[in-house]
Parts: sequence; C-alpha cells; structure tokens
Amino acid sequence: MILIDGKKVAAELRKELKQEVTELKAKHNKVPGLTVILIGDLTPSQIYVKNKEKSANEVGLKSEVIKYPDSVEEKTVLEKIQDLNNDETVSGILVQLPLPKHIDKQKVIEAIDPSKDVDGFHPMNVGNLSSGYESSIPCTPLGCYLLIKKFEPNLSGKKAVVVGRSNLNGKPMTQLLLKENCTVTITHSKTKDLKAECLEADIIVAAVGIPELVRGDWVKKDAIVIDVGINKTDNGIVGDVHFDEVSKNAKALTPVPGGVGPMTIACLLKNTIDCFKRSQI
Repeated sequence: MILIDGKKVAAELRKELKQEVTELKAKHNKVPGLTVILIGDLTPSQIYVKNKEKSANEVGLKSEVIKYPDSVEEKTVLEKIQDLNNDETVSGILVQLPLPKHIDKQKVIEAIDPSKDVDGFHPMNVGNLSSGYESSIPCTPLGCYLLIKKFEPNLSGKKAVVVGRSNLNGKPMTQLLLKENCTVTITHSKTKDLKAECLEADIIVAAVGIPELVRGDWVKKDAIVIDVGINKTDNGIVGDVHFDEVSKNAKALTPVPGGVGPMTIACLLKNTIDCFKRSQI
C-alpha cells in the first residue's frame, strides 16, 4: 500500500505557485491578492485562517485578513464584500465558515463576485462546474482530485464511489471525476448497501463525517481511497476510513491528518492565482 502524502504534494504545488507568482509579477507588475473575512473567535477558524495567511505569504500573494466580532451586522459584512468586489488589488475573496446564526450564509456567498469566489461556492461557479465550463472549484474536492491524478494520471473508465453528497465535497467531487470519464456513484447515509457499492469501486472518496465508516472489507484490492473526514473521537482525530483495516487492501490511501487537509489550503492559493490570471485577460 502506498501512502498518499498530502503534505508533500501540497509543498510541491506551493513551490510551483510561488514560481508562477514571480512570473506574473514580472509580466503585470502586480501580484494576486487574497482577502479573508473572519467573523467571531472560533478557534478552528482562527487556526485555519492563520495557516491560509502564512501559506499565501509563502508563495508571494498579497494577503489580508479582515476580522469582525460575532455581533457584527449582516449589512456590514455585505457592504465590505461589495467594497472588495470593486477593489482591483483583490483577486480572491473568502468568507470563513461557519458564520454566526444571524448572518445568512447563502446571502454572503452570493454577494461575492463569482470571478473572485476562491471557495467556488457561488451558484454561478457551481453551475459552470456541473456544465463543464471554466469555474472556481471548491478547494477540498480540487485537492482530492489533484492527489488522485498525481497517483493515477489516467482515470478514464474507472468506477468511482463518492461517499457523501454535500455541496462542499461530494457534489463537486462527482463533477471532477465525471470530467475525467469516470463512472461515478454518489452514495450517502441513506444508501441501502453502502458496503456493496464501495466494493465495486476503483476509487473511493469518503466525505460523510462518520468516524471510520469505511472498513477494510468494504474495499477491493488495488482501490485508491481518499479520506476527507476529520472526526474528533476519544482516540484522537480519525477520518471516515478505518485506516488500519483499509491499508491492508487499498493500493493507495490518504492519512488523517496529513492527507487532504494540506491540499485544501494549497488549492485556495491556486484558485486565487487563477482568478487573477482570468482578470488580466
């Protein structure tokens, strides 16, 4: 079994992006800019945003974090997004989720200019992705896709099973695999015989949020298994895949942590640079 090292692949991607930013600066005399809006003081969000800022600076992006207290009015946030939409130095806008209850998440997502939507959550980007057009792609599924492609460049004809149907992971992951000519089955908590579906798969992407759901006898020999889950348990952080069991069967498997997670931030930087490039055409 080959361990798919997300940290290593993410570091390689950041190195490529840093070179690209250097070339863009030489060509356009400016660099892509990423602005993150952080509302409240949730520790996971703060850590995540700090890591984003550090990675953005590492590759040479212009990085800004705008912080608001939990009590901020929705109107204030929407007005700030409008300002950023009109700011030519800002290539990408990201509003860190989750949001306080009094702020409408969908309103916030739809307020972001689709051409600056580095999370890929705007309905226009969702629609473009599902139609096979150019779009910003949500960072986590994009990271999963790049890890799979790094290991198996030709996916044509492969049978893929996506466990989980969320807008953040399952649905966009399905679109990416379809573009690669995979035969894709979306499964979820209501699927009647999940084990049987997984046993058919050459590729399994588990993104359902149930600790160690995918067991060793669910996975056929030589399957590629991507574990998106991050679940806190009494035994520490585990994924949606039972690592010890599945590692005995799978051809390749991502660990948790150190698999998909590092790729998510690297793909956010990639999306910011891609938004910048599209704006210069």
